Amino acid sequence: MENQNQIQKNQNKKNKFFRRGDGGNIFLIIFVALFIAMIARTFTGGVAPKFLPDGTPAPQPIELTFSDVLRRASEIKTMDVRGNDASGVLQDGTPYTATITYDPELLSQIAENGATISIDTSKTWVDYLGTWVPILMGLFFIWWIFRGFKGGAAGLGRSLAQQNPTKITTGKTKTTFKDVAGIDSEKQELMEIVDFLKDGKKFRDVGARVPRGILLSGEPGTGKTLLARAIAGEANVPFFAASGSDFSGIIVGLGVAKIKEIFEMAKRNAPCILFIDEIDAIGQRRSTSSYNDQDREQTLNQLLIEMDGFANDTGIIVIGATNRADMLDPALLRPGRFDRQVYIELPDLSGRREILDLYAKKVHIGSDVNLQDLARGTTGFSGADLENLLNEAALHAVRNGRKEISSVDVEEARDKIIMGPRKVRKMRPEDIKLTAYHEAGHAFVSIMYADITDPIHKATIIPRGRALGMVQHLPIDDKVSMTIAEVRANLAIALAGRSAEEVFFGPDKITTGAESDIAMATRLARYSITTAGLSDKLGLAAINQVNVFGTRSALENASEKTAELVDAEVRAWLDAAHADATKLLSKNKDTVRKLAEELLARETLTGDEIKQIVLGHNATKKTTKKEPKKKIKKDATK
Repeated sequence: MENQNQIQKNQNKKNKFFRRGDGGNIFLIIFVALFIAMIARTFTGGVAPKFLPDGTPAPQPIELTFSDVLRRASEIKTMDVRGNDASGVLQDGTPYTATITYDPELLSQIAENGATISIDTSKTWVDYLGTWVPILMGLFFIWWIFRGFKGGAAGLGRSLAQQNPTKITTGKTKTTFKDVAGIDSEKQELMEIVDFLKDGKKFRDVGARVPRGILLSGEPGTGKTLLARAIAGEANVPFFAASGSDFSGIIVGLGVAKIKEIFEMAKRNAPCILFIDEIDAIGQRRSTSSYNDQDREQTLNQLLIEMDGFANDTGIIVIGATNRADMLDPALLRPGRFDRQVYIELPDLSGRREILDLYAKKVHIGSDVNLQDLARGTTGFSGADLENLLNEAALHAVRNGRKEISSVDVEEARDKIIMGPRKVRKMRPEDIKLTAYHEAGHAFVSIMYADITDPIHKATIIPRGRALGMVQHLPIDDKVSMTIAEVRANLAIALAGRSAEEVFFGPDKITTGAESDIAMATRLARYSITTAGLSDKLGLAAINQVNVFGTRSALENASEKTAELVDAEVRAWLDAAHADATKLLSKNKDTVRKLAEELLARETLTGDEIKQIVLGHNATKKTTKKEPKKKIKKDATK
């Protein structure tokens, strides 16, 4: 019995290629046959023998062009013509081959010169194959097209969908909520879905309707796909995954057929999770002007119909993921389709620590690596960014012959991700010196405002990406807002590099190196004045509103007079911050010079080393910290 089953399995494998109903394999067979026929026709035109019957080498035929045939017509002794190919011998016995145009007058002219001409009009099986194969292919294609209509209008669509199968990931996933870290509130929000898939009866007994669709939105890399897999793994139900781009194609109606295909598959395996990644590819907002995008709108309409046609007890949960939730059609977001929208934010400090702890189990971490400090220094990193950071650190450790990740590897990986790879640049000594004083200015003013701003982590003059140097800060915790004192202190820190250039090299030696600092300071000042309402002159009016996609328009809700006032106020804030930084640096030139010389000698200084250099001067610690604090408190009370 086992032998029969094995024979049957082998026979099924052999016939699998021919049992597919999509017709694609038949087309493939015909194309291969036609290709072989073309090759055979090319190489079966007769090959000249290399040796004569007596064993002597046979003369090889020469190739004549059509003009050669006309010019040497009197030298031709025999000519065998088949189509446009001709062959024969010349009067001196030399064989030849030629490609000619079949012309009776030409052949008559050659025959008048005494040549013997024979014309072969017979057809071989290769000729018949080349004639009938295209005809059979056309007939088969017509039959295949009309076969699609046997199930009605949707039959053709199903046939086309089979010809272009959707890339669907199926089966049960082993991912659970234990594999997802840093988004505890989002996991709690989705636990109801898991409970419904495990035991839907208790929901139905109360009369509750579980959301039919869940939309996961958020920044790239925050774990939307991973969370969808975890829901299916936690509930131990089948997981079907497809991308929104899989439902689009060059054939009109293909997207509709594919939507039907994947939903029918989900219904057969309910309860299950149906996950559509990047759903904005088919769910974009419809408009009256989208005449050239009718196929996408038909696909969206079919998706709306399928989701709205669910019964409450089907057990199918549709999960969509997108980075552009604002682009989706309102009909897709209404209750009954995507009832619940879960926005996955970038992880906070505790979330980043959880993610690092999770990924640290997969690599060898040295005892000198402080994951808490690493979490503090990766504000704005997503889960994917943190995983990539540890991977880059592991690669750096391998390149340097280490068997575990050290703090040096982590620092190098973080600097590479934030600033870019290290650049080997041939810089002039004066440029290197100016960069050192520029970064020393940032570092010194940062220490002066250390009681109200984030602690300084390190300063470096090693070029990375477009930056010639950088001063990094390490937040103690995640901030959700900033006081006006912090804003003004950060403006002074940002402009301290330009101030250092002016103090130590003179106003005529300033460079373009402060470009990014000035841009950052300008954005912060304009935001504080026009959006956060921190300016006394502008008041609490929100002038610059945030548009879609995070862009900002040029001063919405503002008259020309108000716009001029905004520009003047931004300039006043920046000038005040620049003057503040210049005053601090001018009063402590010796300390800043010492800090710059240490940077020139060592290229990189840690936060503790910077504090030791700066705060070791007692007069600096007493005089400079009181003055800015007093000024900032005064500004905060306005």
